[in-house]
Amino acid sequence: MEDWNHWNWQQADWPDFRYDRTKLDVLEAEFLRQSGVFSGSIRHINVGDKEQITVELISEEALNTSEIEGEILNRDSLQSSIRRNFGLATDNRKIPPAEQGIAQMMVELYREFEVPMCDTLLFRWHESLMNGRRDLANIGSYRTGSNPMQVVSGPLHNPKVHFEAPPSSTVPAEMKRFMQWFTRTSPKGKTPLPILTRAGIAHLFFVTIHPFEDGNGRIGRAIAEKAISEGLGHAALIALSLTINRGRKTYYDMLERSNKGNEITTWLNYFAQTVLDALAHSQELVDFLISKTKFYDRLRGQLNERQDKVIARMMREGPSGFKGGLSAENYIRLTGTSRATATRDLQDLVEKQALVRTGTLKSTRYHLSITLKP
Repeated sequence: MEDWNHWNWQQADWPDFRYDRTKLDVLEAEFLRQSGVFSGSIRHINVGDKEQITVELISEEALNTSEIEGEILNRDSLQSSIRRNFGLATDNRKIPPAEQGIAQMMVELYREFEVPMCDTLLFRWHESLMNGRRDLANIGSYRTGSNPMQVVSGPLHNPKVHFEAPPSSTVPAEMKRFMQWFTRTSPKGKTPLPILTRAGIAHLFFVTIHPFEDGNGRIGRAIAEKAISEGLGHAALIALSLTINRGRKTYYDMLERSNKGNEITTWLNYFAQTVLDALAHSQELVDFLISKTKFYDRLRGQLNERQDKVIARMMREGPSGFKGGLSAENYIRLTGTSRATATRDLQDLVEKQALVRTGTLKSTRYHLSITLKP
């Protein structure tokens, strides 16, 4: 019987992860199919829209990977910093250190996914992530403290330990073993693994070692995305952190369930399905942007300034749409116009098939007349 007082890294079979490959085959095949569809969609959009999608998805990833750890970033500053890192036109706002740092890491992850995994790469990512921090002993290097590295919750007098990582003294050796495994299982390695399997193991393997004083979750998710990009042979635009963040409790529960032993079929199933959901979200965003371009082409020169402002505001909500639909009150508040003018503008937008009206009287709401399948 397994000793549940021991963590996975304390057991004799660490890190020889075991799993049922047959339960992952269908998910791996579906991922390759969906990735092909997504790549085809991207090829059908113009350069400007591709830039927009890239900035949008990378900024969503940066926002969400930080939010998973309880850090809320400024979206506008983040997007501005990402655009700056890509050499794209942007405003001249002053970017706070946290937004600046993660933008730098995420753009490097996108542009240089083929750079071999090594300590230098991870230290550079860590320095970017910890930009502006003054409370850590080790920035851009592995942790060295003698205190146990634990994930805990609950009151100080009675904390619950969800996980304890290997001691700092063993981290260099553990990370050397991780790097060797990552190289060996790459598409060009001696024992290549299927894309989702490798990404899922890489994430769990890394966060189990927990080599840094802080930032392990964010770097672990970046490593998973790097593994996916290497497997595809091109930078992956996958909303992985956004999808994880939407089901954050499940993510933490699955990590906790998977840190007691090295049979990880359940974890890999969860992770593979999460990546598929993330790819579906990215596909939805691309479909939305293609439809958005067609929408504006169809209505070019037909909208007044007020209508244009409101439509642009609705478009900013993306595929999920304006929460609850647009009301006449929303329109009045956004444009500062009178009720009579708002009524005329909205009726005109319905007649031009820019908006679809639902409900009646005070429950009347307006939604963009846009399809997600171009």
